[in-house]
Amino acid sequence: MSERLDNQSPELFGQTPWQTVGPFFHYGLPWKGGADLVSASELGARAELFPAEHYLLHVAQARGPVKGRVIELHGRVLDAKGQPVPDAMIEIWQANAAGRFVRDEGDSFLGFGRSSTSREGEYRFRTIFPGRVQEQAPHIAVSVFGRGLIKRLVTRVYFAGEASNEGDAILALVPEARRGTLIAAKDDHGYRFDVELAGDRETVFFDL
Repeated sequence: MSERLDNQSPELFGQTPWQTVGPFFHYGLPWKGGADLVSASELGARAELFPAEHYLLHVAQARGPVKGRVIELHGRVLDAKGQPVPDAMIEIWQANAAGRFVRDEGDSFLGFGRSSTSREGEYRFRTIFPGRVQEQAPHIAVSVFGRGLIKRLVTRVYFAGEASNEGDAILALVPEARRGTLIAAKDDHGYRFDVELAGDRETVFFDL
């Protein structure tokens, strides 16, 4: 036998099949309460994936008081054909109501959250409407994880009707015809922001 017959030798293994990344993000990474940034609840995890006796992940504890206007940010993650992605994960990171990324005295708000998507591709966060950070309009940073994505996709959520959107330097970098993909529309439940991974209405994603 040739000494070259090791795990790099096609004589032994041949070409390995191509395999996408995931799907696993929605299963082991979101935790109960991870999508509720203002109170104690189980929002965020796909609880039906875990028998209660097997659920060993962190469960968010009750928080102290938070300052600011409580809002709901919700939507769906859709693929190139407009079909829901049921095994994605969304992370958000944002400033508090005062436009700061650190905890202020008397305010227990911590602006990080994580949510799995449902079978219908839906996600939902309860959070605070963010304050302006320097000259930037109120916004929430969003990361998208999912099957076939070698690295996370990064985007931003801005809010419909905010006058300061016009002067935001980051939003100004986006062609005007595409800016609408970054604007969350107000509805009866809060603000709706759909993430479209490809297609005619593909969400604008930023290079890191």
